[in-house]
Order: sequence, then structure tokens, then C-alpha cells
Amino acid sequence: MTTSHRTAVIGLGSMGYGIAQSCLAAGHETYGFDVSPEQTARFAAAGGAPGAIADVAATLDAVIVVVLNAEQTKTVLFGPNGVAPLMRKGAVVMACATVPPDFARRMEAMCTDFGVHYLDAPISGGSLKAAQGALSVMASGTPEAFAAARPVLDATATTVFELGDQAGPGSAMKAVNQLLAGVHIATMAEALTFGMTQGVEPAQFVEVISKCAGTSWMLENRAPHIVAGDYTPHSSVNIWPKDLGIVLDVAKSASFSAPITAAALQQFIAAAGMGMGGEDDAAVAKVYARNAGLTLPGEKP
Repeated sequence: MTTSHRTAVIGLGSMGYGIAQSCLAAGHETYGFDVSPEQTARFAAAGGAPGAIADVAATLDAVIVVVLNAEQTKTVLFGPNGVAPLMRKGAVVMACATVPPDFARRMEAMCTDFGVHYLDAPISGGSLKAAQGALSVMASGTPEAFAAARPVLDATATTVFELGDQAGPGSAMKAVNQLLAGVHIATMAEALTFGMTQGVEPAQFVEVISKCAGTSWMLENRAPHIVAGDYTPHSSVNIWPKDLGIVLDVAKSASFSAPITAAALQQFIAAAGMGMGGEDDAAVAKVYARNAGLTLPGEKP
């Protein structure tokens, strides 16, 4: 067990809180910070180390940034109260948000100017695996960045893909993953509600299709939320306009047409516009259901 490693997790949402828990479980002295004072206090009560980020930044070995997007990542690192200039030389930033590859390269260059390593480290696996220290990490960075981040990678992930010796390839791979994940969720919702028009109940859909060639990890993970009528957000609808938007921006820069991604994006935008942005992303099924006059489990006719 590592007892001397000092880690800060910035962003204590569903993924970040689980990552912070995993660092604690691995024996790291772990600080947790969030824009929500309640989340920060919750982590402190669970064993998080006390102290303000400005006071402890120079003592940290690693800062794990688990925020929503590129803008928030840059603010955490280089905003008015940015942590990167305060960190000691040789410490590492592990940046986990889904961001464009070019942005990751810029952050790496800016961190390098302060003598801080930067690991481009998008994550996959969901909130449960985050809390279990069982994430997959699509990482790229210098050998020195990987070495500095190894204690937190060991604490938070069971699979670490080392995709390159500079920032960018990790975020590129995450864009590929998010293309598939977003499309799979939207397609699952379309198939489930299409089945309802033919008398196939959602529970029966899950029972049968999860054992057939049409299944996917997202179908098996998200469709049960629809069957239960439970849209407690493990990953919210609002994630997908951002992530699929990044995919399409990257595709445009590569002169690549991605029409299926664009169609899936429109369904998530519609769900957000209907007031479901904060719900579990399986709630995209409600777009299809309302358009077809269907009643999903747990809803009133």
C-alpha cells in the first residue's frame, strides 16, 4: 500500500468521486475538490485530507482532473486559481475529461512550461468501476508522465492503454469510443421503442436481445434502466451533446463524414430540449416514446 503518495482529485461528480475513493482505498493521502461545497464536504467526511488546493498544491505528486469539458479543464489548470503553476516540478496532471486531441496537446505544452508532466488520460467504465478502481484508461504522454502517474493509474484502473509518447492519441481514442457509445445508447433506445410498437415489452427486449447478436455493452447496461423506469443519472443526457459534438468537430477537421453520429446527437439534443438533460442518458428513449405515443415503464399513460 502506498502511504506517501499525495493526490488531489478535482471534480467530484459520479466518476471523480469514485476515483477519489479508489485513491483513498489504495492508501494515498487524497484531497478532493469540487465546485459543490457539499461534494467536497462529503469526501472530507469519508476520509479525504483537509486543506485548500492553493495551500497543498506544491506538495502534491498528482492532480487528477475529472471535470466536464475542455473549458473546465483549462480553468482548473490555468484559470485565475489554476493549480498547474502552483505544482512542484516533476508532479503530474492526469486529465480525464473528453476533450479534442489538439486541446490535450496544448495543455501538455502549457504544463511542460511549468515543469509539470501531463498525462492525456480519458477514462471509461462508469461510476461503479470508478469506485472499484476498475476503470479503463486511454492514455498518452511522455514516459516521465506515465511514471509519475503510475501510482494513481494502479489505484484507479485495471486496464491502461499506453497509446503514445505525447498527449493527443488518448483523446483521439476516447473520441472513437464516444462515437460508438453514444450511437449505441441512441440505437438501443430506438430498437427498444420500435419493439414496443410490435408488442415487444421492454423487459422481454432485454431478456432476448442481450443474448443475441444485436446486443452491446451499452444495451445491457442502459436498457435495464428503462425497464425499471429509473433515470437516476450514472451518465447524464447532457454528456452526449458535448461528447458527440467533439466527435463531429474532430471529424470535420479530418474532412470525414459521420452521419450516424450526427443522427444520434440530434436525439440527445432533443432529450435535453425536453428537459431531460440531467437524467440518465437512457432517457433518450423518451424522445422516441413520445414521438410514437408510447408509454415507457414507470410512466403514466
